[in-house]
Amino acid sequence: MASVFTKIIQGDIPCYKIAEDSNFISFLDINPVKKGHALIVPKVEVDYIFDNTDETLAKMMVFAKKVALAIEKEVVCKRIGIMVVGLEVAHTHMHLIPMDVEKDLSFSNPRVKLSPEEFEDLTNRIRKHI
Repeated sequence: MASVFTKIIQGDIPCYKIAEDSNFISFLDINPVKKGHALIVPKVEVDYIFDNTDETLAKMMVFAKKVALAIEKEVVCKRIGIMVVGLEVAHTHMHLIPMDVEKDLSFSNPRVKLSPEEFEDLTNRIRKHI
């Protein structure tokens, strides 16, 4: 059965897409821990990140860097943190989370609520830096 991320990649589920190439897609998390929280997802569905090839992992980090630098231009923060948890969706993915302190990366923090219009505006502002 296709993961929710595969369904997003195939266009069956909408997303707030920031960037895409032949190997990866990035979109805003719809339940963010911080404003600007984005996901990096390989288009090939592999559950565990370390089951990906070395080439995929290297390219994923380069793709993530491009997205992180774009987020930093639109979201005030000290840096972009990276989290790879991978238990909630059986499809490799990386979280890029704007942060000022380490606890900003905690998924136990209250989630940020954004309207669809706020998500669209943020997506468009980040996308222009890609």
